[in-house]
Amino acid sequence: MAGKTKANVKTEKLRGRAIVKGGAGTATCTIGLLGGILTYAIELGVLDQNPKHGIRRPKGNANKRRLSEEEYRLLGDILRGAVEDGLYATAAEMIRLLALTGCRRSEIVKLRWEEVDREGSCLRLADSKEGASVRAIGLAALEHLEARHAEGARGYVFLGWSDDTQFGALPGHWKISSETSLADITPHVLRHSFASIANDLGFTEATIASLVGHSRGTMTSRYIHTIDTALVMAADDVAGYIQGLLDGLKLKHISYALDRESRKASLAHFLGATDDAEEEKLELAA
Repeated sequence: MAGKTKANVKTEKLRGRAIVKGGAGTATCTIGLLGGILTYAIELGVLDQNPKHGIRRPKGNANKRRLSEEEYRLLGDILRGAVEDGLYATAAEMIRLLALTGCRRSEIVKLRWEEVDREGSCLRLADSKEGASVRAIGLAALEHLEARHAEGARGYVFLGWSDDTQFGALPGHWKISSETSLADITPHVLRHSFASIANDLGFTEATIASLVGHSRGTMTSRYIHTIDTALVMAADDVAGYIQGLLDGLKLKHISYALDRESRKASLAHFLGATDDAEEEKLELAA
């Protein structure tokens, strides 16, 4: 299958040339597109069944690029410089939010204040790749958003040339890192790096899927009114860790300890249990 559509031909334009590489990637995209068309035909009643079923698609080349901790520190320097310069300040703030949330680029570009649940520490996205989605966000991301929030603000979080347009210049302004070793990073790299940091910190695949809105872990706003506290705590840890790296800190991976004594100590702290000495200290401090 791979490479059979490869072509390099002259077109009718004076200096025109059509270069088609073909290959497994083209085959995968073509089969996916065809499957969608055939599914739509079934919905319209044109077909009774989808003839694409049973056709195996080649595996795509997964992008394994992730930021190292040193690269996060460099990115932080770049973003601070862009904000101070002012020319690419909005793009820099959007890139920081992408890094702190693991959201897709379109989700941040289209984000509206009505979708930001500050009390619940989550984004209630009306439309994402997976449809309506509720996404827990960490305190670092929430405070970053709150710094932009004006009283009574509505509409797009990142405004374009008018109050009712979204900021559409992010792809062009992404070049703030083009003169550095981070020239190859994309919004997807930031998303993959967020998930990788979450994995480094010891969170499960199911938790990470919920944090980044994968289809197997996404939650719809129709059914979820209160975000799981454990999920918000996970978002706090991941966003806080990334924020620390962006601020130039050198951190150590700390995951939840699974030994019994650590769990008992954590539970005692949660329940407010203190010994007499601690209570005396608290009384004296009061």
